[in-house]
Amino acid sequence: MEYKTVTLDDVKNNDEFNALVCGQQEYLERLGYTEHGRRHIGYVSRVTANILEATGFDKRTVELGAITGWVHDIGNALNRKYHGLTGGVIAYNVLVRMGMDPAEATIVGNAVGNHEEDVGVATNPISAALQLADKSDAHRSRINRSNYDEHDIHDRVNMSIKKNYLVVDKEKQVMRLVIIMSSSSAPMEYLQIYLSRMVMCEKAATYLGYTFELVINGVLINHHRRSFGTRIKLRGAEKELTPSEQE
Repeated sequence: MEYKTVTLDDVKNNDEFNALVCGQQEYLERLGYTEHGRRHIGYVSRVTANILEATGFDKRTVELGAITGWVHDIGNALNRKYHGLTGGVIAYNVLVRMGMDPAEATIVGNAVGNHEEDVGVATNPISAALQLADKSDAHRSRINRSNYDEHDIHDRVNMSIKKNYLVVDKEKQVMRLVIIMSSSSAPMEYLQIYLSRMVMCEKAATYLGYTFELVINGVLINHHRRSFGTRIKLRGAEKELTPSEQE
């Protein structure tokens, strides 16, 4: 059977995916969550692709990473808890209906199904890159200013983050997440929310052959070292992947 080379543009123009993306944002907004719509999935799509490109993967893998980032949260249109598992099944089926090779759709579905920190495990490069991209997205642009609640720790932490970016340093084999926070919150509050996500990032970076560093306001927070025998060893200059706009 001849399959179609499904692109990110194809996915963005697909009616089923568009309905799911709208549904996920509307549902989570009603529940009071930070932004999970096109801003977030656009960020995760770009950063997933950038990580894969920076670590030396081929163009098709990079494209599949971009697709995975765009669809990773669609399970939220139906349920919040274990939305990754729901979303992985939905993504696989929609992509196959679009004509994608089932082998590729399986990789995408697996990565989507493994992006939640309580159940997810990185077992392929796309899933590892997706985890790093998704968990790195904390920024004041995710806040709904119309219902901002300074007593809500998620709102308060995100509002305090003026800038975040992920650096891939090929020479040192380090992935460094840099967070710049204002005094309206504190690193301890960031860790209350993001500690398990940062542990997931450490494991994902190890899978890709890198050490993961978390730096908040110039201070190295963690002490992670990758395992020996990891899979990628590339050389090159340090590259900043994910600058967020300062407001």
